[in-house]
Amino acid sequence: MGKLDGRVIVITGAARGQGEQEARLFAAEGARVVLGDVLKEQGAALAAELGAERARFVPLDVAEEGDWAALVEAAEEAFGKIDGLVNNAGILRFNALVDTPLEEFQQVLSVNQTGCFLGIRAVAPRIAAAGGGTIVNTASYAGLTGMAFVGAYAATKHAVVGLTRVAALELAAQGIRVNAVCPGAVDTPMTNPAALDPSADPQEAARAVDELYRKLVPLGRIGRPEEVARLALFLSGEDSSYITGQPFVIDGGWLAGVSPF
Repeated sequence: MGKLDGRVIVITGAARGQGEQEARLFAAEGARVVLGDVLKEQGAALAAELGAERARFVPLDVAEEGDWAALVEAAEEAFGKIDGLVNNAGILRFNALVDTPLEEFQQVLSVNQTGCFLGIRAVAPRIAAAGGGTIVNTASYAGLTGMAFVGAYAATKHAVVGLTRVAALELAAQGIRVNAVCPGAVDTPMTNPAALDPSADPQEAARAVDELYRKLVPLGRIGRPEEVARLALFLSGEDSSYITGQPFVIDGGWLAGVSPF
């Protein structure tokens, strides 16, 4: 018996990183997963690996209303219902606020904030029609505090926490629980772009990341995407049946405060 037996769950940004690990874990726990991403080749390959009985890939730009409508239709055609959503897709840009071009700020907003809103709006009625379920939004450590040079990202992740709380209030009567995961630094291509650079020395990049987070994080290391996936699993299953409207920090103790050592 898996923790998600019989569930059909949509996961965005599912082609790599946290979304990929969520897709793998949810499928292993009995769910049928609908994988949405702009990375078509990687998303299709992951769905093929998981198997047609367990997974479908649907191209999805989370900022496009039409893409969400097509995903909902494809998910219900493939599996008959939707009763869970993980709004995982997100982008990160580094810039000082006064140097951030409007276009860059709006791009981050369109994916991280508008994408989350459109996902809730498109999928929540289908979850309600299926008898209730769960929504897990991906916010961030930076959605609960400030962080220099990621102003656009932090602003959108604060907004995701707010959307989570409002959605939890509005959707509770329909049997839908809504929570947020708030990761700190996690070892994915988004937080470690060197992983996608063919000219970068992977060992040197790994050493630099290790040195940075050994100093910043009380647990002395960067997080792993599968650790975030396990938190998303908890919030999507019956183990969290009396929890809604909450942000859950998973950051190795980073948000706890500043150590003098």
